Amino acid sequence: MFYQSMNHIVLYTVALVVILVWIGARRNPIMALVEIGKEMLRSYKFLLLMVGMFGVLVLNKYELQIEEKMHLTSDYTSFVFGLEGHFVQAVQDIFYSPWLTPIIVFFYIFMLQSVLAASLGVYLLDKNRVMLYATCYAIIINYAVAIPFYLYFPVNEVWSYVPAGVRFTMLDVFPKFEQEYRPLSGLNNCFPSLHTSISVTMALLAYRSGNRRWMVITSISAVVIVFGIFYLGIHWLTDMIGGTLLAVLASAVGVQLAKLTLRGREESLTVRSRITDMR
Repeated sequence: MFYQSMNHIVLYTVALVVILVWIGARRNPIMALVEIGKEMLRSYKFLLLMVGMFGVLVLNKYELQIEEKMHLTSDYTSFVFGLEGHFVQAVQDIFYSPWLTPIIVFFYIFMLQSVLAASLGVYLLDKNRVMLYATCYAIIINYAVAIPFYLYFPVNEVWSYVPAGVRFTMLDVFPKFEQEYRPLSGLNNCFPSLHTSISVTMALLAYRSGNRRWMVITSISAVVIVFGIFYLGIHWLTDMIGGTLLAVLASAVGVQLAKLTLRGREESLTVRSRITDMR
């Protein structure tokens, strides 16, 4: 039911974002749209940040077309397999179960973008502008770092590399994955794992936000997604390590950039206030 087409996936994702914002902020999710409008009107910096974030997401969408036009032929899959061997196969052999697969697929397909979008809503409703800005910066950093690797250090998904002995269990639940979802996710866009980096980034930022409910939700999501990239036979251990390191970098730098951005604005407001008082 969930995976009939991309239209269904988009529809259910929107519904899931609404639910997550409501749980995470305990306020009307619709108010998040009002708050984001207010923030963009209040701060041109936030408007530029949103444009930058959506810009890098669009760039990621067209990365496959850019790759085709560049006629790149490199393939580092055998190199990665030589480093870690049959780790992913071992994970599948130990943990595979028919009842577990639908849960893993749900988190992999829906929770990544839902948690990302809901994080913005939660921080808007919590009036936590540092985490709001940090989330935007962190997303930009994640994609800006990952895309060059996808172009110049291509690594194929584990299941597609026959010597790895791994099965693509995604197809058990989402048979049309290759037709519906594959155009958004290249077969050789593995290192670093963006599913790992984005989900772990959201969890790290939630931990720093002080919102315990949101920290629990994002942490559970990150753990299941990271486990899922192996269970589904998609990513290598190397991809996960690279994604985790990227998440640590993106979240730390994102918070610092957010503080610098907001501090500059506060200093500007303070100067204006003093000038007004002198008059």
